[in-house]
Amino acid sequence: MRHRNKGVILDRKKAPREAMLNNLASSILMYEKVKTTEAKAKAVKPLVEKLITVSKKQDLSARRKLISSLPQKLAIRKAMEVLADRYKEREGGYTRIIKLGTRSGDGAKIVQIELV
Repeated sequence: MRHRNKGVILDRKKAPREAMLNNLASSILMYEKVKTTEAKAKAVKPLVEKLITVSKKQDLSARRKLISSLPQKLAIRKAMEVLADRYKEREGGYTRIIKLGTRSGDGAKIVQIELV
């Protein structure tokens, strides 16, 4: 039974799931929009929101927090320099999910997650 379990497993073990979500989050921060499945988008959305909120602090502790979770240096730099300034006045809700349809191969729901 999965009663009151909020985490999404995505049919992966813990380490591969975290690596996939961290890579997806860094892609969203670098390219500002990514096409993916609906389940992955819903799983990565809180992670991206928290990373942008952390980057708004603009201090060494925030940079180290980003370094610990994002594998690409370009994503860290963009979050600290570009995105923190862009969302300085915004309290949250940095991302949106737009439904695009289904994938022809397996019928998975495809969405586009993008920064507002």
